[in-house]
Amino acid sequence: MATTPPAAPMLFDRALLLQRQLRASRHPADFLLMRVNDEMEERLGAVMRKFEHVADVWTPGEGLQIRLWRGLQVPIARPAEPSGFVAETLPLAAESLDLAVSALAFQFVNDLPGVLAQIRRALKPDGLLLAAMLGGDTLTELRQSFAAAEAECEGGVSPRVAPFADLRDIGALLQRAGFALPVTDVDRVVVRYASAFALMADLRRMGATNVLRERRHTLTRRATMLRMAQLYAERFADADGRIRATFDIVWLSGWAPHESQQKPLKPGSAKASLEAAVKQAKR
Repeated sequence: MATTPPAAPMLFDRALLLQRQLRASRHPADFLLMRVNDEMEERLGAVMRKFEHVADVWTPGEGLQIRLWRGLQVPIARPAEPSGFVAETLPLAAESLDLAVSALAFQFVNDLPGVLAQIRRALKPDGLLLAAMLGGDTLTELRQSFAAAEAECEGGVSPRVAPFADLRDIGALLQRAGFALPVTDVDRVVVRYASAFALMADLRRMGATNVLRERRHTLTRRATMLRMAQLYAERFADADGRIRATFDIVWLSGWAPHESQQKPLKPGSAKASLEAAVKQAKR
């Protein structure tokens, strides 16, 4: 008897995320998003393909859409973002897209395997997904400093920084969703700030502050905040006193399978052995 797979855990309050992104759009700190948009345009420019049916999946703001329209000269579909705790459903018809893109949005998706599977279904054969998301060691300095300060000042630790997927996990998710030729790589960006409080101000202006459902709902003690900033400066400052903040931008791409794509050789199909090649090289 078939069983229904368990629902993905709802880690993020997406209604709160949308509120904070809207507030941040008035005076944004968009240097990371601009960097990703530049890179997205460059990477797509290297793909020798004409894209006619394109969707932008939940990228904050309109900057990427404007660039894609300017470069591709085609309409850019933008699926509505889920809010609250509803399912993250993409209203895209099967095999309707040549290209799906997303910039700095997937790190806030509750069911990333499900969303990737929906994108895969919406791509035509040989259609492309190209996306960038925060992952890896993003904000590891802030996470460690908050954890140490809370443990010291309050005797416990609360969720402060969202969990980020690493490169290997994301590559596995692409394969699980059915993408062919999956590729992942990381662009590590280290930004320096005068203090931890300056970093947190930028995170607010990115709309990227804590939206975990299990986040602390009471104000943090002043003593804890000051100790966090002190620990941050002690552990992660350069010689000039400015602190470092790491942002790992994980790039992921994959193609909807098509018979024209390269395929790995079947085991045992090689016409020359590695042993013979090594012996030949030694002569």
